[in-house]
Amino acid sequence: MTTPRDTPASRRTRANSDGTVYQRKDGRWEAAGYVLAPGNTRRRVRVYATTRKEALAKLTEKIAASNRGLPIPSAQGSLAAYLTYWLEAVAVHHLRETTHTRYTACVHRYLIPGPGKKKLTKLTAKDVHTWLNQLRTTCQCCARGIDARRDQPRCCAADQCCHKLLSPLTLTYIHSVLKPALEHAVREEEIPRNFARNVRTGTPQPRRFEPLTAEEARQLLAAANKLRLHALFELALHTGLRKGELLGLRWEDLNLDRGTAAIRRTLQRTTAGGLTTLPTKTRASERRIALPTRCVHLLKLHREQRQCERESTGTTWQDSGHVFTTPQGKAIDPTNLTRAFTTLLRKADLRHSTATLLLEQGVELVVIKELLGHAHIGVTATVYAHVRLRLQRQAIDTLGTALDVPGNDESTRENGDDPPLRGATVH
Repeated sequence: MTTPRDTPASRRTRANSDGTVYQRKDGRWEAAGYVLAPGNTRRRVRVYATTRKEALAKLTEKIAASNRGLPIPSAQGSLAAYLTYWLEAVAVHHLRETTHTRYTACVHRYLIPGPGKKKLTKLTAKDVHTWLNQLRTTCQCCARGIDARRDQPRCCAADQCCHKLLSPLTLTYIHSVLKPALEHAVREEEIPRNFARNVRTGTPQPRRFEPLTAEEARQLLAAANKLRLHALFELALHTGLRKGELLGLRWEDLNLDRGTAAIRRTLQRTTAGGLTTLPTKTRASERRIALPTRCVHLLKLHREQRQCERESTGTTWQDSGHVFTTPQGKAIDPTNLTRAFTTLLRKADLRHSTATLLLEQGVELVVIKELLGHAHIGVTATVYAHVRLRLQRQAIDTLGTALDVPGNDESTRENGDDPPLRGATVH
């Protein structure tokens, strides 16, 4: 007589509605169970994996989504149905809330109205490529009905198309949202391969920023000196902290005696939780940075001023614990911060300016990477490190000096209007 302990793992009895898990003759593990399908029906799904634990996890995920009332689309269903299922049952557990919100907007704005009507199994790389090319040349003002909702149409409805086309960066982002959705469909064995991976959208040019010069940075800080949150802009320009990192700073994160700040969180507004603190953007973003002496002094002054505000406000003060708050002590909404200082931010991005100014002062690129909290130094080098014409000139002059033949200074002066090249330090 066998006992449950003696029964092989592949033959153990599972509870009703939990499905079955067993090992196939080819060595793979198969799990099967009934889930909710479109049309308020139920169908049996099968998942496969190399281990029993992995197969059971896949089946449990599908059953859990079904129990929440989310129908599992069949392979014969549309791409739109699968994208909806993927957003609500899969991506929501693996993405940050802000990223999931952007993915959802992208799916409903572009993917569902586009290839979403096609059956998942009928989708091909050619379909994706053709659709992206069409999207590249389609006026979004008209395609999304913006012009039709205006009191006085001034685009396609008035035969004067404004040609508001999507940027290459947006097209690449749309493609990047479709790829992981189809990749999950491959893992669930709904489709044989991810056709979106065979489509090339090209490499878009990164957005170009015009960073501040040292003189412009001084002018910016002079203008910010009259503002209530002067210390915030000083800290932003001196350290390159992200907006959410600045607003997420709490007093316990600062050690003003040692002149350091611990970056542990970011403040963002989310759809579900409203204004809330979240983990930093990446693991590398969680860091400890040194504070300039000027910032330490301003933060101490800022703390005294906030204490005066607290005493004058009285019982209406709401202590959020953040370093930078509203006059009532509440956390500052990132959108309100941007809106309040639009005139200061119009000329340049402070984060880019910090990287460029540090580079011009000879700071090593790896130090700038650690300060800005980048996961890879390549991000710092390609996106933030704008080398000004002056630095290029210094490098060219240094090379010219090295290649110049000794004793040729006079001939160089006679053959050209420019003075002889001078050496300059290259960092």
